[in-house]
Order: sequence, then C-alpha cells, then structure tokens
Amino acid sequence: MKEIRPADRVSEIQEYYFSRKLREVARLNAEGRDIISLGIGGPDRMPSAEVIDTLCTEAHKAGVHSYQPYVGIPELRKAMSRFYSTHYGVELDADTEIQPLIGSKEGILHVSLAFLNPGDGVLVPNPGYPTYTSVSRLVGAEIFNYDLTEENGWMPDFEALERLPLDRIKLMWINYPHMPTGTPATMELFEKIVDFGRRHGIVIAHDNPYSFILNDKPLSLLQVEGGKDVAIEMNSMSKSHNMAGWRVGMLASNPTFIQWVLKVKSNIDSGQFRPMMLAAAKGLDAPAEWYAELNDVYRSRRVVAEKIMSALGCTFDPRQRGLFLWGRIPDKEESSESLADKVLYGSRVFITPGFIFGPNGDRYVRISLCATEEKLSEALKRIEETYKTV
Repeated sequence: MKEIRPADRVSEIQEYYFSRKLREVARLNAEGRDIISLGIGGPDRMPSAEVIDTLCTEAHKAGVHSYQPYVGIPELRKAMSRFYSTHYGVELDADTEIQPLIGSKEGILHVSLAFLNPGDGVLVPNPGYPTYTSVSRLVGAEIFNYDLTEENGWMPDFEALERLPLDRIKLMWINYPHMPTGTPATMELFEKIVDFGRRHGIVIAHDNPYSFILNDKPLSLLQVEGGKDVAIEMNSMSKSHNMAGWRVGMLASNPTFIQWVLKVKSNIDSGQFRPMMLAAAKGLDAPAEWYAELNDVYRSRRVVAEKIMSALGCTFDPRQRGLFLWGRIPDKEESSESLADKVLYGSRVFITPGFIFGPNGDRYVRISLCATEEKLSEALKRIEETYKTV
C-alpha cells in the first residue's frame, strides 16, 4: 500500500498542551490519585438563572431547531452592541460592525484566514496564548514573536517593534488584560498600539475575554480614536458569563473587516442554535450586580491562590487581573515544567507551567481561579505538606 501522509501543516503544530496533559490527569484520577486541577481557565460557576431559563423556554418552541443566519440573529447582535455601549462606551452598528462567533478561539482562525496569505508576517506575543502561534502556522504565515518581559511590565517594547521588517507584517495579536501574566490594559498602551498599526498598515487583533474578571475598569481597544480603522476586537462570554461550553463570542470592527471575516466564517460553520443565541443576549444584559457577585467569589479564591504561590516559593505581582495568578518560580527550580510535574506527582495538584506560552514564560507557573475555595484550600494544604519533599 502506498504510504499516506498528512498535510505539511500537521507537522507544523503539536497537539494542544491541555489536550495532552488532561489525559494524563484523567489517567492519574482513574488510578485513584484525586488530582486537584488548577490548570484550566474553564469557569466552574453557573450562568445566570435568566440565561438558563431562556434557553430552556426557547428550546421547547417549534421552528427553532433549523439552521440560523451566518451573521447571527438580530436580538444577539443588538445585545452585543448594547454591551459595548454600556460597559466600554463604544458605539457599534449592530448590523455592520458586529459578528457573533462560535467562541473567540474560532475567531482567531477566521481572522487569520481573512487577513494572512502564506508568507505574510504576523506579530505574536511571547508569552502569549498558544493558539495565536498554532493558527498562524496552520495558515502558513511567518511568525515574528515580540517579547513581553517582567522587566518591561509585560508590555510591548515599541522601539524593538520598529526595528522589525514591518513592511512584511500584516497582523498583530494583543491580549489585555494579558493572559497568562494578568497585566491590565491602559489607555496609553492602547493608544500606542493603534498609532503603531495605523502608521504601518498593520491590523491589530485584540483578544479581550478577561476585562470583567477582578478588573474595576474594563477597557476596549475600540475606545481609542481611530481604533476601529485598524483594529479588530474579540470578546467572549466564556469567562465573564460562565458560558465556556456554550461557545459564544463576538467580533467587533469596521464594516469592511467584518465582511471579510464573514466571507471566511460562512464557509466554515453554519451559525449557532437560536435558543442559545437568545439566552446569550439575555446574559449580555446582565446588571452590574452580576459581575460584582462573580468577582466577590474570584476575589476570595485569589487570596488562597496567592497563598499557594507563596507556599511554592513563587513571587507574583498583586496587581494582576483576570482568571489566573502568574508567579515566578524560585531560582533553584530547573524549569516551570519540572516544578509543575513535582507538584502534580508529589502534591496531586495540577498547575500550568509557563513554558507553554513561549520561552519568556519558562520561569513562571500559572494557577487558575476556576476551582472552589474549598478545592483551592485543599490544594494549599497538600502543597504545604509535601512540597518541601517533592
């Protein structure tokens, strides 16, 4: 039989770290190890009762189980427009400047396919969300990593960016509040990034799912004057509304960019379930009390997560925002991966090694707040009891 080989792009990427590592955690649990997972940013809380009630009520209606519009239903687009107006002060035309997504992770693929030809340059943060890198490789783009370092406050070095071959670069990924470091956005940073994109004709793609988690002042890149001309912003209900499994996100930009993304998206998926879109619209209209109550829970969890970091001998910036805590490992530790494995096998706690986010993350680990305070406290107890010996 003639050998069958996959496409070259398959060799350009690896299986997603969490896909592989969670199989290992599942195996340990099957052996009775009772692993506490503090690795994944998958909210464990419920969506609001109004969201669930809307889904259930609408799903019982006739005629809602067929294909839906590729652009989403008007009710959802209008709710997304209201969301941006209410929380960011950004006015978006619900018909032309918003595109619902089946999650912002899928949006990364849509944007990359819409803007990048094979060989085009793309700026990817190091450390940063691994999907920016893997999707860029899948579309055949040339990756230019830009360094984010603790010494520079995890912000881009614009002098270094100006030295890159910018005539070859078409797209730049940014993400603030930053994952994994928790660095919050500032309007000064956003103004510099929009200016950079406008001067060099580079599309700025801002992935913005964490702005409501432990963050008193949510910011949008589209708040910058002229930002909409060069910027695309993706937002998600996964983190802010406890709807990760629902796969509801949004993309906001100018009408031309939206149409280019829609051309790609409409050839990849067939829209979302109508009752789910109506439920998501209800969630987007949540009152301020909803976010305050959620953040009260995360604030209590964060206190325990900080104790875990300290028990591991890690240092961290208390000003971090978002769903995780990022800490620098002790100098005595070989690497973030070796420390994470020590904690996994010695203390039966799964934390994320920072190397998966890029080389600049290798001396760091990340702890998720998506576990109950009781689970976090148990993890702290295990680490305090065993870490000195693992």
